[in-house]
Order: sequence, then structure tokens, then C-alpha cells
Amino acid sequence: MKMSFRHYGKSDPVTLEQISQIPAVYSIVSACYDTPPGEVWKRESIQEIKNDANRRGLAFEVVESVPVPEDIKLGAKNSPQLIDNFCENIRRLSQAGVRCICYNFMPVFDWLRSELERPMPDGSNSLAYDEKTVLSMDPRKGDLALPGWDQSYTKDQLGQLLKKYEDIDEEKLFSNLGYFLEAVIPVAHECKVNMAIHPDDPPWGMFGLPRIITNEKNLSRMLKIVDLPENGLTFCTGSLGANPDNDLISMIHSFGDRIHFAHVRNIKITGNRQFHETAHPTACGSLDIYGILKALHEEKFDGYMRPDHGRMIWGEKGRYGYGLYDRALGAMYLSGLWEAIDKQN
Repeated sequence: MKMSFRHYGKSDPVTLEQISQIPAVYSIVSACYDTPPGEVWKRESIQEIKNDANRRGLAFEVVESVPVPEDIKLGAKNSPQLIDNFCENIRRLSQAGVRCICYNFMPVFDWLRSELERPMPDGSNSLAYDEKTVLSMDPRKGDLALPGWDQSYTKDQLGQLLKKYEDIDEEKLFSNLGYFLEAVIPVAHECKVNMAIHPDDPPWGMFGLPRIITNEKNLSRMLKIVDLPENGLTFCTGSLGANPDNDLISMIHSFGDRIHFAHVRNIKITGNRQFHETAHPTACGSLDIYGILKALHEEKFDGYMRPDHGRMIWGEKGRYGYGLYDRALGAMYLSGLWEAIDKQN
């Protein structure tokens, strides 16, 4: 297992120097954040990320994310060119030493929370989700004002994009994903880069938009589309674990060596489609973090792991979910668990 840590580039208030001081962190997880989705990344930009990391004794072997443009998800006429650009990014990243690429296939919106700073009794605050709050708003009417949504769309652009998805159901989205994978995975195989799709967060559809990377059945279906080892998963415990019907430990044993990247965080489920994020230890939330790591170890997981969304603690301000302190604590907790499991075996 290779412990890693998300870094958002030069604008990130968490510095590479700080990350390098966290014991056991091997690689940063980063991307060319200044390049619009669908465009080819400059080799110089990729190399700069690597050089900056290397100067601090860190590797750069994981990218999160190479964005998948909406036109690919929609199966638009220009999707072949966009897929060609995606493939070129795989080649360029491989040449720079990147071994794993995380991406997602969520329509329109990335991760969603209804609160960014839910106060906790201990004085910390965390990300939280309440389905009733989310569904009380209608993005088609422009009254959407929730954290976690992509703010790159104007009201008119968002309305037009949602209209395009009116004819896209789960089966059509799966078909478009298949077209994408059949083009991309052979390139990844040739370049020796593992592609690791991220589950939908949260793992259910909303506002009529389909979501398909949500449960064991759908993950299995996705892996079979192109049955090569490079077609794999980012196993995000918080995303999949938000649905208590998902048996995370069973899923780990089902998918074994197709898990290339693990996002490990804990959440506390407080009701039907209601949860908030917690500190990483098992006792803090609803997920068995020890059991999850034990299952990964039993499956001989040798990929990349990172602590996922952290609380804001000790008065820290910064990018919600991506502060330094709680994620550093999470990295040490996960590393300690892994060492103990390793020595027990």
C-alpha cells in the first residue's frame, strides 16, 4: 500500500512542505487544474507538478482527476475527438511516471453536500448531506444554492445541460460509458496506467439525472465492459458507504485486484439519505474502517490509498474537506492500522 495525499496545486493552502512532514506519505494526488475539461494537458505542466513534488521527497504517481467532459457522457457527436484527447493525456501522464488515474462519470454534478460546516459538539465542523434539503430546490428554476455543486455553469447553461440529459437514462449512460471505456482502456493497458473510476457521491440519482457507479451490481457490470486489469476502481468508502445497503467488505472481496485506489473516510449515517462526515477512526462513524483495511490487506491491495475528506479542526480554515490537520491525522491512523494488520499476518 502506498499512502498518498490530495494536493490542489499552487493555490492549495496546504503546502507540499507540510505534506512532506506527514510520516508515511509517499505520493501526492494532483492534476493540471488550470486546463479545461476535454483539452490535452501540457507536458510542461505535468512535469512541473512532478518536479515540485520530487523536490519535497514526494512522488507524483496518481492523478485525480482527468475530467470526463459532459459531451462524452451524453454521447455527443464530438465525443470521439474528446476521447482521443483523453487518451493523449493518459500517454503523457504515463511518460511522466503516473501509474493511476482517478476519474468519474457523474452527469453534470460532482460530489454534493447540503452543508459545508455542520458544527460538531467538540467544536469541529464537517461536510453533511440531507436529502430533504437537496430536493427542496430545483436547479431548472435557478434556485439551486447548495455547496458541492459545480459553479462553472450559468443559470442558462445549467438549464440547457439538464435538458440534454432528459433523454439519458441509466442504460444510455452505461452505453456511453462503454463506448468511452472501449477506447480508453486499451490505451491505458498499453501505457501501463491503471484507470480507477470513482463511485457517484452520493450513490443515488437526483433531479432526474441518472447515476450508475453506485453499488456492487453496477460496479461489476462496469468492470466487465472491458475485462482488462487496468479497468478498475477507486474504492471510496464514504461515497459507497452512504448507502447502508452497500456491503463494503463484501465488495472489496468481490473486486480484489481491480481496486487500484482507495479513498478511505468515515461517515455517520443519521437517517434515510442523511449523513455527516466524521474523523477517520471506526468508533467515530458508521463504517468499519478496520474491517475495510483488513479486507483490502487480505486481497493483497498494493495500490494507492489516501485519507479522504477531513473535518475542519483546531480553527483551521481552507478548502472544505481538504484541510491539513484532520487528513494528516487520518493518514497516520490508516498507516497505523495497515502496519498492525501487516504484522499480524
